[in-house]
Amino acid sequence: MNTRVLLQQVIQQLEQAGVDAPRQDAELLLMSAWGVSQTDLIIRAHDNVPDDVMAKFEAMLTRRINREPLAYILGVKAFWKDEFVVTPDVLVPRPETEHLIEMVLKYQPNQQKNLNIADIGTGSGCISISLAKEYPNAFVTACDISDKALKIAQTNADNLGVSGRLTFLQGDLYQALSQGEAFDVIVSNPPYVSQDEMNDLEAELSFEPRFALTDEASGLTLLDKLLKDAHLHLKDGGLLVLESGLCGMPATPSTLEKLEDYTDLAGNFRGSVFCKK
Repeated sequence: MNTRVLLQQVIQQLEQAGVDAPRQDAELLLMSAWGVSQTDLIIRAHDNVPDDVMAKFEAMLTRRINREPLAYILGVKAFWKDEFVVTPDVLVPRPETEHLIEMVLKYQPNQQKNLNIADIGTGSGCISISLAKEYPNAFVTACDISDKALKIAQTNADNLGVSGRLTFLQGDLYQALSQGEAFDVIVSNPPYVSQDEMNDLEAELSFEPRFALTDEASGLTLLDKLLKDAHLHLKDGGLLVLESGLCGMPATPSTLEKLEDYTDLAGNFRGSVFCKK
């Protein structure tokens, strides 16, 4: 079967399975199975797909029809300016989280500054590594409760050439941080999906680590803890940037000042920026 006909058939299959971007996913899966670029795929539109490529492609396609996230099948996901290794041990990085990077850049515009940054719940390391690359003189402490996630983050730091400026620590929220150590910037994309919301999420999310998605309550539990204890780990005037979603944001404690709520491109609330008083 030639490439063009195969893709037409696969796009229909993915549409029937409820996949959001069937054409894009079909092409990316075939590109990965064949080891070719999108341009090569166009050039080979009337070429027959080799048997070995077809076998690999069909195996990948079955996983996508079952609504396994494309990133887990491909093993990588683009975020900010780089591509990150991802596995089912970490959340798939999302475009909405890039707004968190934008907020740090907005409030810390001097990118040559010697910042001390902490990323709480680093997952794949996409936030901490992206910030390390934006701030070449910064040192970043990346924490996660999952040792498996930390191994993925370390791999990404090695791949992207910033491992010398990142420290990876295992622990729950701030527990991994050294007592008395103060940061210029703390960022976090914690589990904020409420237990009720979990029932209505897209099928792909059932493949992602549940503990990284939800607090099994209102969605506000971990956000509240991050807010209440931030002053213990921030320098005076230090920045706290938290991602959130439908659950909103807990009340601002007296130790912090809210600087801004920020939204995504669709105008949906995505998080807040605070500073230590």
